[in-house]
Amino acid sequence: MNIIDALLQRKSARAFLDKPVDREKIERILRAARHAPSGTNAQPWQVAVVSGKKKEELTRILSEAFQQNGPGVMDYQYYPIDWHEPYKSRRVACGAQLYTALGIDRRDKERRLAQWAANYRAFGAPVILFFFLDPVMQKGSFLDYGMFLQSVMLAAQEEGLATCAQAALGQYPQLIKDFLGYSRDTTLICGMALGYEDKEAPVNHYRTPREEVVVFTRFFE
Repeated sequence: MNIIDALLQRKSARAFLDKPVDREKIERILRAARHAPSGTNAQPWQVAVVSGKKKEELTRILSEAFQQNGPGVMDYQYYPIDWHEPYKSRRVACGAQLYTALGIDRRDKERRLAQWAANYRAFGAPVILFFFLDPVMQKGSFLDYGMFLQSVMLAAQEEGLATCAQAALGQYPQLIKDFLGYSRDTTLICGMALGYEDKEAPVNHYRTPREEVVVFTRFFE
């Protein structure tokens, strides 16, 4: 698969097959992704790969936390506090596509809540990757991390696997760090569902649109 095809085919999958992922595949993905660029070659990424009984136990704990307390709070402010255009409309359209694909009416609060809860089970993916950052690192490392995360997702595409990078899996950072044995000073960037896409699931059939190049680009010659 060439790079452009991988970029065009990559999507956020939200339904996965109950099929384990070989550790060798995960290691190949990470061996490829480690070549992502980073300022001064700092390579700030720290990755936890969670599967099997550990994944079942952790997702149970996360689901219980959500049921009891609602969404948690990430280590950093991911989204704007006040949404403005054009980002507000894009966000609303994204949510509308998701719930339309699932056949969930916008007024059906119970089913919407149940779908949100699926985030904390990583949508049934057999593997969750958690990404941590040392507290000494600063904003530049978030740029490095973005390139690393994209590299992971593209390498997974090459391996025939689907992914979904999830801010929701970073919403209970202290709980996750304690469970996995990471220091509480580290920053939990996000989690990522990894597995084989359930291609029959309606939720995996829609694609969010992208703006044309002319919308976000200015050429100076």
